[in-house]
Amino acid sequence: MEVTSITKRQKFRLQKSNVKTMFVCFYNSKGINHHEFVPEGQTVTRIFYLSALEHLWKWIRPVWPEYSTPGSWFLLHDNAPVHRAVAIEEFLAQKQVCVLHQPPYSPDLSPCDYFLFPKLKLPLKRRLFEDVQDIQEAVTSSLRAIPQEDVQRSFHSLLDRATCCIDAEETYFE
Repeated sequence: MEVTSITKRQKFRLQKSNVKTMFVCFYNSKGINHHEFVPEGQTVTRIFYLSALEHLWKWIRPVWPEYSTPGSWFLLHDNAPVHRAVAIEEFLAQKQVCVLHQPPYSPDLSPCDYFLFPKLKLPLKRRLFEDVQDIQEAVTSSLRAIPQEDVQRSFHSLLDRATCCIDAEETYFE
């Protein structure tokens, strides 16, 4: 008796989740400092971002007292209009936080783009979530699972990338 097996190549269709959420995350070389999820249906406004910065400020002072002194910590954020709002700039000036401005259209100099988001996407890939709460729990768990050494390496990579950008005189480089 002869048995033949015909196997067809299966095609898988990726299904995008209908459930989405946004969050704001702050981290430094010591790890993830603070993150907040944006309420469903809301965008990141200057009011929301200012509130997130205030929460970060309150959290940082007791945990790392060395960041309480003027000019002791730096904030790198992109050029989103909310980051440049007068209320945000006034808050950061009042707290004497040094702001590092990222050149426009330079995801290669954004640790979130080359490090954090890819790191978060891996454990969440191919998972369908029932609701926003499920996503938020999974993201929070994934953030906590990122080793401090990986975060430190992302900042060394930022320094290397910035040096390449300066050496290339702000032209495109790989």
